[in-house]
Amino acid sequence: MKGKPVSEILDRLEHRSDERAFPGTALGREPSWERTPFTTLISTVLSQRNRDECTYAASERLFSRYPSPALLMRAPLDEVDALIRSVNFHTSKAKAIREIARIVQDQFGGEVPRDAESLMSLPMVGRKTATCVQGYAFHMDVICVDTHVHRISNRIGLVRSKTPDETEGQLMETVPRDRWSEINEVFVRFGQEVCTPLRPKHEQCPIREFCDTYQRDAGKR
Repeated sequence: MKGKPVSEILDRLEHRSDERAFPGTALGREPSWERTPFTTLISTVLSQRNRDECTYAASERLFSRYPSPALLMRAPLDEVDALIRSVNFHTSKAKAIREIARIVQDQFGGEVPRDAESLMSLPMVGRKTATCVQGYAFHMDVICVDTHVHRISNRIGLVRSKTPDETEGQLMETVPRDRWSEINEVFVRFGQEVCTPLRPKHEQCPIREFCDTYQRDAGKR
């Protein structure tokens, strides 16, 4: 893990990604809805264990009707369920996001809280979702570890971890703080297009010289 040129790795990945990734968007597509802390929060909940294309479609339909907590909390549950039907676990997510809207409206005055403890008190909001909201909505120095960040960090050799929480802790020790917020942004796009789950596309990789997996695979040839 030590000795990896972290800044060089991030620079190269950032250079190849000319658009921002965003929770709930399909491969970096610019969302048609307004980016607010609330839409960021709900999109990130919808994106859990789901493909970006499906999450984007659900978010687009949902926010065209209910873009604020005050509106969503009063929406008929069956209609919310129908609007987000393209996502996995849509029935349970429909209940959760409507309850999130109610809590945000009633307990936080309609404003999404910034602190992790308050965010994680909301239904279906765990550590990953909370840090993504902090990073994308509030531009805080956090590391949002989703499946792409966890997979790529281990493949490269930036970390040796079994869980996203372990990955987050090790990255915080390895990556300069002023670059924490970049990690999810560049790794998501890279993981969608190049360092894909089943098979990394080594021939397209701009950081393969620094990657433990590439070096191991190249040695088998």
